[in-house]
Amino acid sequence: MSLPRPVKAVVFDMDGLMVDSEALWWKACSKTSAAMGVELPYEVFLSIVGLTVQPTYDRLAAHFGEGFDMTAWQAAMRAEMMAMHAIGVALKTGVVEILDHLDALGLPRAVATSSSRETLDATLDPHGLTPRFQAIITRESVTEHKPHPAPYLAAAAALGVDPVDCLALEDSHNGVRSASAAGMMTVMVPDLLDPTDEIRGLCARVVRDLHEVRNLISR
Repeated sequence: MSLPRPVKAVVFDMDGLMVDSEALWWKACSKTSAAMGVELPYEVFLSIVGLTVQPTYDRLAAHFGEGFDMTAWQAAMRAEMMAMHAIGVALKTGVVEILDHLDALGLPRAVATSSSRETLDATLDPHGLTPRFQAIITRESVTEHKPHPAPYLAAAAALGVDPVDCLALEDSHNGVRSASAAGMMTVMVPDLLDPTDEIRGLCARVVRDLHEVRNLISR
């Protein structure tokens, strides 16, 4: 099965799609919570995957309850994440191969992530990936964030390609909602979240990994 239209540009999410960082995020969140004497159920964590910082902290504050020191939690969690980034975040399978394939086809590409530019650089620079994208959209780039379409619309505009001709690659539900609302052909590569019926309805395809995406683009 092929994509509905020829691909003129590709827009990548970062966390959970190109790098195995969502698992690190869960480890940091659960470790920080336990150290502060509170429980963070995995189901609650999954509900924040794909969100930006403030909605994430708002949801966690509601879970932990009134009087919980979210400022201390944020500082401790950030320290955990910085330590993990210092060690290095592993690439997901097929990242380099699909970028090489896009080079061969001459297709432009962008990143549209809910993470900060600082986090993006710390994550992708050690792998030499940042210069391989013609546009970088981080949470500082837009005023509305996933699941709003603004990040993907900004990526398409930066590449100079109509959103309907762009292929968006996502692993989270909120990311899929964002890309689909922008009018892009959306392919989900699940990481921590399985696709629901709603999400499958928003996707052109759901695939196992980026190698399958590369094959789709080849067709």
